[in-house]
Amino acid sequence: MYQLTKEGEKYLKEGLPEERLAKLVEKSPLSLEECSKRVDNLSIALAWGKKKGLIKLDGSNVVFIKHDGGEELRKLRKIKDGKEIDKNSANRLLRRRLIAEIKEDIDKQAERQLIYITQKRTEGVEIKSKSRIDESDTPITPQLIKTGLWKEIDLKSREIKKPRKINFVPGRKHIITEYIELFRKIFLSLGFTEITGPLVESSFWNFDALYQPQDHPAREMADTFFLENPSKAKLPDKKIVERVKAMHEHGNGESTGWGYKWSSEIARQLVLRTHTTAVSARQLAKTREAGKFFCIGRVFRNETIDFKHLPEFTQIDGIVIEKDVGFKDLLGYLKEFYRRLGFEKVRFRPAYFPYTEMSVEPEVYLKERKEWVELGGAGIFRPEVTIPLGVKYPVLAWGLGLERPIMLKFGIKDIKRFYYTNDLKFLKEVEID
Repeated sequence: MYQLTKEGEKYLKEGLPEERLAKLVEKSPLSLEECSKRVDNLSIALAWGKKKGLIKLDGSNVVFIKHDGGEELRKLRKIKDGKEIDKNSANRLLRRRLIAEIKEDIDKQAERQLIYITQKRTEGVEIKSKSRIDESDTPITPQLIKTGLWKEIDLKSREIKKPRKINFVPGRKHIITEYIELFRKIFLSLGFTEITGPLVESSFWNFDALYQPQDHPAREMADTFFLENPSKAKLPDKKIVERVKAMHEHGNGESTGWGYKWSSEIARQLVLRTHTTAVSARQLAKTREAGKFFCIGRVFRNETIDFKHLPEFTQIDGIVIEKDVGFKDLLGYLKEFYRRLGFEKVRFRPAYFPYTEMSVEPEVYLKERKEWVELGGAGIFRPEVTIPLGVKYPVLAWGLGLERPIMLKFGIKDIKRFYYTNDLKFLKEVEID
């Protein structure tokens, strides 16, 4: 069973943002700045409008393509009227936070599911319960006491045994915390300096400074959590903004750029950071000399929860800024880093990432599974990233998720075990090198 959220109620009444945006630009294209004045939640309207094929971006203008059939609004109306909808539609509306699942009261569940036994006699004939549970052995549970059903059972005398000796286990740190400290020690031992940054980040640092175009699919609602209140951030120093803008629009002499009109309004959108590389970008703008830096922090992506995905996880970034470093140095750092994590065999595959060139994916060999496993991404930052931020030296960069190597090392098959299961036995007994 589902019910409309506050946002779902609002959209049912006013119409979905993407539909209102499509109607607004139906007669003629409008600029993003004009649309932002006349449509609430423009980032949501743009993301879902493009996803459904209702509109497209032509430079900084929004262009009409077609109207929506109103299918989602009909589904919202059905839920409002207490009717059922198909699972795929429900999952889509759940992802959009327009509906929420109604969970049955736990006491009602317990009362409905509880099996209890009574003894009855009719005309001298005993009616035996079909249950294979003898009432004298029925355990006294909190549900029995809470619901009053204990009165229906013939509670017989029970032997009170001497309680067994309890082995007290001293407290310990969570496995994620212990591994964060291990990674921190490795970086510090290699001469790196730790850096941190905000969890709520501007699109400028999260995307634009890393040379990701403003119509890149990674910015859509399917991947990113956008903030509504507040929804806008302040941009950094005007010189940096102008250099980033020039690089996006025409390459600023380094490349051809992306060839579109860059929007400061889109760059000001606030998001939950999708990677700690945003912290690295901030550091590049502050650094004028050589240096080695790392960041360990929580990041957020609009992922469907399953055995290997969560909407938040821990990411690790490392960068090396130095005059004469090159691709061989990058491979050397990575090999040493993974060796100190306990992986003896390391190899590299060519890869593609939007803001590095050359790029590789490090792989480590797991003896237990007898296979090679990819554990992150790395490369040399493109000049389109470093030059607008004022960095003249090459920058080596790499990043990986924290939970994945731990899962591989201990044979953990579900990432939720770290956060949602409260498996105290596992947390007590897991041995960390």
